[in-house]
Amino acid sequence: MALEIKKTFDKENDRWVIKPNGEIDIYTSPEFKEVLLDLIEESETDIVINGENLDYIDSTGLGVLISGLKKLKEKERNIIIINIKKNINKLLDITGLNKVFIVKECK
Repeated sequence: MALEIKKTFDKENDRWVIKPNGEIDIYTSPEFKEVLLDLIEESETDIVINGENLDYIDSTGLGVLISGLKKLKEKERNIIIINIKKNINKLLDITGLNKVFIVKECK
């Protein structure tokens, strides 16, 4: 499945929102990584991943999130994950990444 990535700036909360649509896997994670790292380099804000339309993420996608978080932590910023589906929330729980990322508003 293809991946579409929408990014918008939330002026009210001074942060970027990335809304992936589809799957983040070994084939689509390079595109996701490019978008994420570009935003990290060009701004000093938190980044919200809105998982409302994210159907699946594999270990390569999780690796991208972890590398992005490491770069943001250097700037004392965070990745906040919202609106994720139960299967992705379960994956974050099993891997312990729900304790590494700020996870809110699970569906």
